[in-house]
Amino acid sequence: MTITEIKDYLDRYEEEGKQMFTTSSFQTHSLVLLHIISRVKPEIPVYFINTGYHFPETLRFRDLITEQFGLKLIDLHTSTPRNMQCGSDGRLLFTSDPDYCCFLNKTMPLEGVLQSYDVWINGVRRDQSAVRKAMKTEQPAPHGTVRFHPMLDWNARQIFRYRKEYDLPEHTLDAQGYMSIGCEPCTRRIDPDMQEREARWYGLNKTECGLHTDLVSK
Repeated sequence: MTITEIKDYLDRYEEEGKQMFTTSSFQTHSLVLLHIISRVKPEIPVYFINTGYHFPETLRFRDLITEQFGLKLIDLHTSTPRNMQCGSDGRLLFTSDPDYCCFLNKTMPLEGVLQSYDVWINGVRRDQSAVRKAMKTEQPAPHGTVRFHPMLDWNARQIFRYRKEYDLPEHTLDAQGYMSIGCEPCTRRIDPDMQEREARWYGLNKTECGLHTDLVSK
């Protein structure tokens, strides 16, 4: 989808009176969508799901990009306090039940946001995982919200070219071998033979946090 096509979609949603928002993990590859939104619809709120487990470098990068792009940032937190995020053995859930940890810290907070909006602009790409490969440009989400995936057919090379064209900054952890950056306890450096998202929840049969599996209407 071209930048003009993205703008046309957003204009149509606006003409129809739709309330829109986007989310971002503030990784390097996330910047293209944020930059486009900042140029065509800067009033659209950007939600950052702050799990409390992010790398400090990600938080600094978020603040840098928010100021540089002039974003309308909203920090989103879970309502479940950290001392209630433990398993029966007393260990924090990311060590024993990462699916439930993701549900409490990411999926559940964002599901509440969906109730206040009509369109969720989401930067997923087909080349990132099997789950995302099967997605469509527009898909229904809970509470009558529409998921809009304008970056779906972009690939890593196109992302790189756009970043170079507009001289967009890079997350500092990229240079240290991190390609897919999420919560610090569940992210590792990528090995040469690994795909991008295999560096997340390494060693587990898990490549998604639930935002793109649970928050899609079946």
